[in-house]
Amino acid sequence: MPSEIGASRPLPPTPPARSAPSSAELTLKLAQSLGDLLPPGEKAQAEVVAVRDTQVSFQLLLRLTLASGQQTLISAESPQSLPQGATLQLSALSQTNLAAVLLNQASTAQAPLESLDLNLLPVGTLLQGKVEASQLVAQGKADQAIYKVLVSLLNTPLAGRQLSLESSQPLPLGSLLSARVQGAQALQFLPLTSRLDQLDLSRQLASQQSRQGSLEGLFSALQGAGRGQAVSPELQQAVDKLLAALPDVRQLGNAKGVAQAMQQSGVFLEAQLLRGTAGLPQDLKANLLRLIAQLLPAQNGTAASVLGNLPGNALAGASNLAQALPAFVRNALGVLGQTGGRTPPPISFPLPSRLAHQLKEDGDLESLLKLAAAAVARLQTHQLSSLSQNEVLPDGTQLNTWQMEIPMRQQQQLVPLQVRIQQEERQASEREQARETLWRVELAFDLDPLGPVQAQATLNQGSIASQLWAERSSTASLIERELSHLRQRLNDAGLTVGELSCTQGKPPQGARTAVEQRWVDEKA
Repeated sequence: MPSEIGASRPLPPTPPARSAPSSAELTLKLAQSLGDLLPPGEKAQAEVVAVRDTQVSFQLLLRLTLASGQQTLISAESPQSLPQGATLQLSALSQTNLAAVLLNQASTAQAPLESLDLNLLPVGTLLQGKVEASQLVAQGKADQAIYKVLVSLLNTPLAGRQLSLESSQPLPLGSLLSARVQGAQALQFLPLTSRLDQLDLSRQLASQQSRQGSLEGLFSALQGAGRGQAVSPELQQAVDKLLAALPDVRQLGNAKGVAQAMQQSGVFLEAQLLRGTAGLPQDLKANLLRLIAQLLPAQNGTAASVLGNLPGNALAGASNLAQALPAFVRNALGVLGQTGGRTPPPISFPLPSRLAHQLKEDGDLESLLKLAAAAVARLQTHQLSSLSQNEVLPDGTQLNTWQMEIPMRQQQQLVPLQVRIQQEERQASEREQARETLWRVELAFDLDPLGPVQAQATLNQGSIASQLWAERSSTASLIERELSHLRQRLNDAGLTVGELSCTQGKPPQGARTAVEQRWVDEKA
């Protein structure tokens, strides 16, 4: 969908605000308590992400950046309007009141761009932006509508500037756009390959990775939940349901058990709800949300600082979660600019072990709440990693990725199994009748007495090859001795078996080219 850049038909003037900031200092009232997130005497900076006029006051959505670098979104009420993009310095007056000093509002000082500098943005450059305003201004030839649109740019050296566009189609406010530069006054809009824009997705991935914590920390804490203080029957039921739903190692020994464990890993929860599934499904993520819903009432005001990115209405109670979760997902995964300008961390598999919190004492429900929130963030990190790895490669190959974490029982232990499955569909050549599909499966786990083990396997047209890595020399020797049995079982399953090997250590890390990761000719 081509669009022109220009300002021949300006947007109608914006009505003046009821009150403009008469002073650089003002007091903000928070919708929820910050708890110990910003203690009295400490200062932090915040960016104004959105402003809404309620006729009585102004509702602000702020991206708060603490001295540690941690970021979260907070909602506040202001007696005065503030420009979007402005920077504030905040200090806590109380748990629900902040003193704010307006540092700058430079982002609103420059007029919207009416053309592009091709020396700065050559033809072919990918632009990404957010629609700030859209207005029907004229009817063109054959009654074709013309809309004037203001877009805030999110990438390139012009990030933060506004661009004035003319479009033949209305663009929803707040929507994310991707377009390729065709000329100084022409753009070609690109269709989004998923519901989340790739830039926003990268930012959300960085945010979730900073919040996530290893699942084993939560499961270890759940063993002693309630010892130090009274636990409600509903909370105990949520704990029991979460633990009872985890599969046993023996259940993962057959295809049906593996399929069920993947289906209940939490990675498909939102898809099931958006398809209209009645009630909240019985899977890992849903059970974690049930646990959080029971922990929240016991913690009162401290919950806001623990679950900075989870809206309270989505966690008000297990009975309301099924209806609230789609909105919760859009807020948790789709809030633009959650992490500001930070560079997102590289995608890694497996996710490293990370203990987010420790219990101060047995029955410490506040720390248990933090661990549960970190566990949800870890599952969302896997989901976002999956989305960020879905792409069409330059040669036309479609890459689809599913990444997840499945906690499994081994006697008295709960061991997380990390899984990544990639499907690669290569474009068929003129001589081929159908697209060629390659499957790649990666596993990572730390199971006593084997220690950390990782495995990679590729399956292409009935031919399979696998490489394993074990950090312990005794485990590497054991696997090497058992490879002949593995080969025989794969042969019995009707597969053509290529190379099977085991190496002591870890798989090579770092960037690899698509060719190195993908199509391997074992006959070469």
